[in-house]
Amino acid sequence: MSFLNTLKRAVTWWNGQTLNTQFWTWRHGTKVGEDSAGNVFYQSNDGARRWVIFNGEAEASRVSPEWHGWLHHTWDEPPTEAPLVHKPWEKPHLENLTGTARAYAPQGSIRQPQPAARSDYEAWSPE
Repeated sequence: MSFLNTLKRAVTWWNGQTLNTQFWTWRHGTKVGEDSAGNVFYQSNDGARRWVIFNGEAEASRVSPEWHGWLHHTWDEPPTEAPLVHKPWEKPHLENLTGTARAYAPQGSIRQPQPAARSDYEAWSPE
């Protein structure tokens, strides 16, 4: 690992775990499981604290509902031990894409590529 990567981990929290978090996790944490996005979930040895080490950018909407409920003590067993039963109409979890290039842009939005010429529109000009 280069010096710059080590420095980045020491002072930033949005690129995964910091060195302090890694040390705390190593000393006091027990790995509970991992989700499909590669996020790793831990709890303290006494079971009182729960946390996630993100795979990449630290964005809370990247945590699926199953793990969110476990992190916030809504249920005691993690999804690895007691998976949630999903209804057939439920869609898979997606992270919040607002503010990203993959965010939804409806037709006519300035973020959508505009056609070169429009034959159905005539610009208004005052008389």
